[in-house]
Amino acid sequence: MAACPNCGANLPPNARFCFSCGRPVAGAAGGSPPPPPPPPAAAAPPPSPPAANKPINCPSCGAPLKPVFGEMVITCDYCGGSVSLGGAGWKEINKHTLLLPKVTTAEEALKAVRAFMDQGFLHRKDFEESHIAEQKLSFVPFWIVPASATTNFVYTDAAVAVGGTVGSIAAAELLGSALGGGRRGGIVPVPIMMGSPVNSNRQDAISGQYEFPVVAVKSMSAYQPKDYQFKLDERTFFDKKAIPDGALVLNGDLSEDAAKHAAQAFVMQLQSEAAHKKHHMVSQLKSDVQVSDAELLHVPVWYFLLEHKGQKSMILVDSHAGKVMQTVA
Repeated sequence: MAACPNCGANLPPNARFCFSCGRPVAGAAGGSPPPPPPPPAAAAPPPSPPAANKPINCPSCGAPLKPVFGEMVITCDYCGGSVSLGGAGWKEINKHTLLLPKVTTAEEALKAVRAFMDQGFLHRKDFEESHIAEQKLSFVPFWIVPASATTNFVYTDAAVAVGGTVGSIAAAELLGSALGGGRRGGIVPVPIMMGSPVNSNRQDAISGQYEFPVVAVKSMSAYQPKDYQFKLDERTFFDKKAIPDGALVLNGDLSEDAAKHAAQAFVMQLQSEAAHKKHHMVSQLKSDVQVSDAELLHVPVWYFLLEHKGQKSMILVDSHAGKVMQTVA
């Protein structure tokens, strides 16, 4: 019995390899080194976000979603669940809400348009003579961005400024009268006011809480509310069964992060307008706007394209409130 020259294990006669350590035995017939072990399998690449043309599944019901190139917010055609594309890939939108349509026919929406005619956008006669080139009811996505804002500013107190000016003029006239003599040649005593001139600048601050809607479709900037407010206190969770037959539920191409930046800019503008409304002469205005996670709201909107004497105009009607929300001539 031979011993393995490597590990010393006892080997039977004519053994070609050591059964203990696997090394070849010198002088054994046909002895050869064992084949090298196979290389380790390459690690699978980490999963990446789905491509724009690659189907993904709805996180709520599992139905296939087929995003179109450029879309960043997708609503499932089967259950109404929504996902958005952020920096970490597709993620489910935690809060998806809906304003229920109350004006469900074009005729009802046009009644709201006629009631709006007295406000100067279109004269009723021009509207009645217009041709409706296009009309449709769509559920347009908006990001509702909660925001809190504080604005500090300096303003000029007009009353103090005017009072200081009047006082200066009166003092100058009185001093001139004293130096030139009174009516009877007497000397009028003049009080001398010492000290720095009156500063009419004042500081003030205003704060505001907002749930600001930002339209989630870049090409629909005309749908962006300016002076119009949705009835957000009447919104409910999104329910696909509440969508009327034939109405189109639109997807969005504006990310939540982009909507937050837009909301900050809009709120800063509103804060500035509020400051100028409170005080006319405002300077050194600075706003701090903090935003938090947004929700997705689908709003039912009637779209009318009117043609009158070769001119086109657009009217948008909030189907939930039954009011004209935007006009573009």
